[in-house]
Amino acid sequence: MKEVIAFVDQNRERFVNDLSAWVRIPSISSDPAHSNDVRKSAEHLGAHLRALGADRVEVWPTSGHPAVFAEWLHGSADSPALLVYGHHDVQPVDPLDAWVSPPFEPAVRYNRLWGRGVVDDKGQVYIHVKAIESFLRTVGRLPVRLKLIVEGEEEIGSANLNTLLREHADDLAADFVCVSDTAMFGRGLPSLCVGLRGLAYLEVFVDGPAFDLHSGSFGGGVMNPVNALARMIADLHDEDGRITVAGFYDNVLPLTQADRDAIVRLPFDEHEWLRAAGPPAPWGERGYSTLERIWARPTLDCCGISGGFQGQGAKTIIPAHASAKVSCRLVPNQEPDEIAQKVTEHFLRAAPKGVRVRVQMLHGGRPYLAPIDHPVYEVAKRAFSKAFGKATVLIREGGSIPFVRTIADATGKPCLLMGFGQPDENSHAPNEWLDLDNYHLGIKSAAYLYDEVARMRIDPPKAAATGHESE
Repeated sequence: MKEVIAFVDQNRERFVNDLSAWVRIPSISSDPAHSNDVRKSAEHLGAHLRALGADRVEVWPTSGHPAVFAEWLHGSADSPALLVYGHHDVQPVDPLDAWVSPPFEPAVRYNRLWGRGVVDDKGQVYIHVKAIESFLRTVGRLPVRLKLIVEGEEEIGSANLNTLLREHADDLAADFVCVSDTAMFGRGLPSLCVGLRGLAYLEVFVDGPAFDLHSGSFGGGVMNPVNALARMIADLHDEDGRITVAGFYDNVLPLTQADRDAIVRLPFDEHEWLRAAGPPAPWGERGYSTLERIWARPTLDCCGISGGFQGQGAKTIIPAHASAKVSCRLVPNQEPDEIAQKVTEHFLRAAPKGVRVRVQMLHGGRPYLAPIDHPVYEVAKRAFSKAFGKATVLIREGGSIPFVRTIADATGKPCLLMGFGQPDENSHAPNEWLDLDNYHLGIKSAAYLYDEVARMRIDPPKAAATGHESE
């Protein structure tokens, strides 16, 4: 391993430049205007992997955006097979004027690389790509049989992932899965994520009059759709921060005392967390700490409201329509379709007379809870610690990665959530950044992981926990 790690050190600056070249491609999957850019992003990655001498590289088309597959099977025949997952699509960049430097012109400041996708998730994909390169350019081979899938639709719900898993089941077969799309608990603190929340994302539409009406002629005589929607949104939580949707908590897997004790032991500074995020005070469900609420409790948030006149000056109207986008973060054992149905029924019941309401489910994903008693988690903790020189902590993540639960259910294999971001990296906001020390040490961590996994003995198949068991 010495020559591999030395190569990582010697090529630190070039590895940043290589990532920057990929970040310049604006692969925004949610915007049809960038469909060609998402395709170019896949082709760029494919070309880079071919240059590394992969045994096989393919760009897999879907009915949406393409995914990239590569494999290196020249590891020891009896070594485990590791499947690494990431995504190459990125979030929109609005508001553009909030960026200090252009989002697709990566820049280095304060030992950080700034730009859209640098950490979510192109930088984390390249952590593995550069670990692979470091083995191939030194010892000439990987210690494990390794496969890589990088999809182009994670930021819009991975709509075609199930199809890819079904059509390419043999290609994607592996003993373990590693996902690098999460954050570390703090700078320089190696953190293995063992839980993800799921997601149900809906849009509610409220329709009133057939067209906008003069507020002087009709105000007080008809229900205003914006007013109605505001009342419906405000009624989603009670004074204790609990969600008022009937049956919302029915299947929630509660935290055990051991879970809560482990969270308390983490070095969490709530004042620093508030300073980084910007709100004046924490808020949430009564009876739970901040980390418990964002890791292991479900949420319901309004992500945006539209309706009525929003231009400069004044326009006195009763708007004809209003709408809101609503996000539910889910925990084991909640199911997205069931929660979406309950939220829909709540909105329909809450609608005042004088408006018509309809709700559309946009996308969803199931929560994941890792089987941390599996020996591969000790292997991953050891690899992480070798690179960072500190003990690895187990954490959860409040976000959602639909792929994790999907592939866990499809394969029955443990999923290692080995991420290298930071909690305040602005991954879905302006001024996204990647800590360059984390990037460098992440490459070493991935290299150590491959080496450690290669030494494991593979036991007979055993189903992995997928969110129906407590830690």
